[in-house]
Amino acid sequence: MTTAVIVIAGVFFLGMGVYALVAPAALVRPFRIVAGTPESRSEIRAVYGGFGVAIAAVLAAAALDVGGIRTGAVITVGAALAGMALGRVLSRLADAATPFYPVWFYFWVEVVTAALLFSVA
Repeated sequence: MTTAVIVIAGVFFLGMGVYALVAPAALVRPFRIVAGTPESRSEIRAVYGGFGVAIAAVLAAAALDVGGIRTGAVITVGAALAGMALGRVLSRLADAATPFYPVWFYFWVEVVTAALLFSVA
Protein backbone atom coordinates (compact mmCIF):
# COMPACT_ATOMS: atom_id res chain seq x y z
CA MET A 1 0.00 0.00 0.00
CA THR A 2 2.79 2.45 0.91
CA THR A 3 4.57 2.11 -2.40
CA ALA A 4 1.30 2.28 -4.34
CA VAL A 5 0.36 5.62 -2.73
CA ILE A 6 3.79 7.05 -3.51
CA VAL A 7 3.73 5.80 -7.10
CA ILE A 8 0.21 7.13 -7.75
CA ALA A 9 1.16 10.57 -6.38
CA GLY A 10 4.28 10.47 -8.55
CA VAL A 11 2.29 9.61 -11.66
CA PHE A 12 0.00 12.59 -11.07
CA PHE A 13 3.00 14.92 -10.67
CA LEU A 14 4.63 13.47 -13.76
CA GLY A 15 1.42 13.94 -15.77
CA MET A 16 1.03 17.53 -14.63
CA GLY A 17 4.69 18.25 -15.29
CA VAL A 18 4.77 16.81 -18.79
CA TYR A 19 1.46 18.50 -19.67
CA ALA A 20 2.83 21.85 -18.47
CA LEU A 21 6.01 21.43 -20.49
CA VAL A 22 4.12 20.51 -23.67
CA ALA A 23 1.01 22.71 -23.39
CA PRO A 24 1.51 25.42 -20.74
CA ALA A 25 -1.41 27.59 -21.85
CA ALA A 26 -3.81 24.64 -21.80
CA LEU A 27 -2.73 23.65 -18.28
CA VAL A 28 -3.72 27.01 -16.75
CA ARG A 29 -6.74 27.73 -18.95
CA PRO A 30 -9.27 26.23 -16.45
CA PHE A 31 -8.09 28.90 -13.97
CA ARG A 32 -8.80 31.60 -16.56
CA ILE A 33 -5.10 32.42 -16.78
CA VAL A 34 -4.02 33.49 -20.25
CA ALA A 35 -0.47 32.44 -21.06
CA GLY A 36 -0.10 34.82 -23.96
CA THR A 37 3.59 35.65 -23.78
CA PRO A 38 6.80 33.64 -23.94
CA GLU A 39 7.56 34.81 -20.39
CA SER A 40 4.28 33.50 -19.01
CA ARG A 41 4.66 30.15 -20.78
CA SER A 42 8.24 29.91 -19.49
CA GLU A 43 7.01 30.47 -15.94
CA ILE A 44 4.33 27.79 -16.28
CA ARG A 45 6.84 25.36 -17.77
CA ALA A 46 9.27 26.06 -14.93
CA VAL A 47 6.89 26.05 -11.97
CA TYR A 48 4.37 23.42 -13.06
CA GLY A 49 6.46 21.52 -15.58
CA GLY A 50 9.95 21.36 -14.14
CA PHE A 51 8.71 21.17 -10.57
CA GLY A 52 6.18 18.45 -11.39
CA VAL A 53 8.74 16.29 -13.16
CA ALA A 54 11.28 16.83 -10.36
CA ILE A 55 8.75 15.87 -7.67
CA ALA A 56 7.82 12.78 -9.69
CA ALA A 57 11.50 11.81 -9.73
CA VAL A 58 11.79 12.36 -5.97
CA LEU A 59 8.69 10.22 -5.41
CA ALA A 60 10.13 7.50 -7.68
CA ALA A 61 13.27 7.50 -5.55
CA ALA A 62 11.08 7.42 -2.43
CA ALA A 63 9.08 4.48 -3.77
CA LEU A 64 12.37 2.61 -4.24
CA ASP A 65 13.68 4.03 -0.93
CA VAL A 66 16.92 5.04 -2.64
CA GLY A 67 19.39 6.07 0.03
CA GLY A 68 16.75 5.73 2.72
CA ILE A 69 14.92 8.89 1.59
CA ARG A 70 11.38 7.48 1.65
CA THR A 71 10.11 9.08 4.87
CA GLY A 72 11.72 12.47 4.32
CA ALA A 73 10.66 12.70 0.68
CA VAL A 74 7.09 11.63 1.39
CA ILE A 75 6.71 14.10 4.27
CA THR A 76 8.20 16.90 2.16
CA VAL A 77 5.87 16.31 -0.78
CA GLY A 78 2.90 15.93 1.57
CA ALA A 79 3.80 19.24 3.23
CA ALA A 80 4.09 20.95 -0.17
CA LEU A 81 0.63 19.71 -1.13
CA ALA A 82 -0.82 20.78 2.22
CA GLY A 83 0.73 24.21 1.71
CA MET A 84 -0.88 24.47 -1.70
CA ALA A 85 -4.27 23.60 -0.19
CA LEU A 86 -3.74 26.16 2.57
CA GLY A 87 -2.96 28.77 -0.07
CA ARG A 88 -6.33 28.09 -1.68
CA VAL A 89 -8.11 28.56 1.66
CA LEU A 90 -6.25 31.81 2.34
CA SER A 91 -7.09 32.98 -1.16
CA ARG A 92 -10.76 32.30 -0.49
CA LEU A 93 -10.58 34.36 2.70
CA ALA A 94 -8.94 37.24 0.83
CA ASP A 95 -11.03 37.07 -2.33
CA ALA A 96 -14.43 36.24 -3.77
CA ALA A 97 -15.89 32.76 -3.88
CA THR A 98 -15.01 30.52 -6.80
CA PRO A 99 -16.82 27.61 -8.40
CA PHE A 100 -15.93 24.06 -7.35
CA TYR A 101 -13.93 23.42 -10.51
CA PRO A 102 -11.06 24.03 -10.83
CA VAL A 103 -10.06 25.61 -7.49
CA TRP A 104 -11.86 23.39 -4.98
CA PHE A 105 -11.44 20.27 -7.08
CA TYR A 106 -7.67 20.70 -6.87
CA PHE A 107 -7.94 21.68 -3.21
CA TRP A 108 -9.41 18.24 -2.50
CA VAL A 109 -6.84 16.52 -4.70
CA GLU A 110 -4.11 18.26 -2.69
CA VAL A 111 -5.69 17.53 0.71
CA VAL A 112 -6.38 13.87 0.00
CA THR A 113 -2.98 13.25 -1.59
CA ALA A 114 -1.20 15.02 1.29
CA ALA A 115 -3.16 12.96 3.83
CA LEU A 116 -2.36 9.74 2.00
CA LEU A 117 1.33 10.60 1.81
CA PHE A 118 1.44 11.54 5.50
CA SER A 119 -0.30 8.26 6.34
CA VAL A 120 2.43 6.20 4.65
CA ALA A 121 5.41 8.29 5.82
